Amino acid sequence: MQQSTKGFLGGIIGGALASVVAIGGFLFINASDQGSSFVDNIQQSVSVDVSTQTTDVVQQVSPAVVGIVNLQTGQTTTDLGPFGNLLPQGGNVELQEVGSGSGVIYKKDGDVAYVVTNAHVVDAAEKIEIVMTNGDRYEGELVGSDAINDLAVLKMSAEAVSEVAELGDSDSVQVGEPVIAIGNPLGLDFYGSVTSGIISGKERALVTDNGAGEIAVLQTDAAINPGNSGGALLNIQGQVIGINSAKISSDYAEGIAFAIPINTAKAVIAQLESNGKVEYPVLGVTLQSLESIPLEYRNATLKLPTDVQDGVLVIEAQADYPAANAGVESGDVITEFNGQPVASVLDLKRELLKLKVGDSAELTYYRDSVANTVTVKLTKAQ
Repeated sequence: MQQSTKGFLGGIIGGALASVVAIGGFLFINASDQGSSFVDNIQQSVSVDVSTQTTDVVQQVSPAVVGIVNLQTGQTTTDLGPFGNLLPQGGNVELQEVGSGSGVIYKKDGDVAYVVTNAHVVDAAEKIEIVMTNGDRYEGELVGSDAINDLAVLKMSAEAVSEVAELGDSDSVQVGEPVIAIGNPLGLDFYGSVTSGIISGKERALVTDNGAGEIAVLQTDAAINPGNSGGALLNIQGQVIGINSAKISSDYAEGIAFAIPINTAKAVIAQLESNGKVEYPVLGVTLQSLESIPLEYRNATLKLPTDVQDGVLVIEAQADYPAANAGVESGDVITEFNGQPVASVLDLKRELLKLKVGDSAELTYYRDSVANTVTVKLTKAQ
């Protein structure tokens, strides 16, 4: 830039140049030694630090966000030359990459490091590779997988692990709070991509593809794309508050993505680490949130006190399961479980996830305007 300025001025003015020359309303600076010093002073005075809290978080956490490669057996093609065909049969059987996603290193224990990702990222994998920020690949071992909440835990050698992500508290997240997503959208070519946005909603009901029903998720407008699955959703303190999982892909929707709350993930991770699977405690009830029931029916049939506005209606209480054994019947309205208010089916599911098979909990329900509190002993699905 300095050379072209000097040449331009020399062509117009010629001879000795002043340090500063104004031409046509533009300020040109002579690139002589004196002028260069002047330029440097100007450059120094306007230079700014572009580092922000976001860049600090990214630098801190990025080493703990890894790529996950799902390898399965396939067939290589047979090349018959430039005038032949590529035939799928007759080739050597070998492991091939069938998909990739993201993961978060959340723990080191001696020479072993643990990674959380989505269950669908490693589904049916015969071999798993974990790709670090420098491109090095390490073999990952599946510890356990839970299709209901779409979470899986892997373990790997800790020798290359320089950073472990801190898990935050998703219950304290507020709508409108800024968030940062790190992952590998569309594969490892875009490794470590960073997007940002806000928390758009909490306690969103996401229907799973495996027929397990609804799970409660965080909604964000941070860009989440295929390959981001299993990556980190961070708060501005750099804590993981969610595991990115899904988005709505439609011509009519934009910026609607979902992450599994980290508090849900913590409960699942603990069981996967210790048992390799999750045994969910059940009450044995079919439920419907009170808010989805017409007010006329609620007033005429349920006969709830006027101050009871939230709860879940028991559609069916299965025999020989905890709720029925404790006296809960069809038509009852559950308003509290394990000391926590229940305003929706998702509320009850969230509280159940905090408990284990064999635990006992108090359950409060209304029948004919009367509140009843009973103790239920949780069992697993039969």
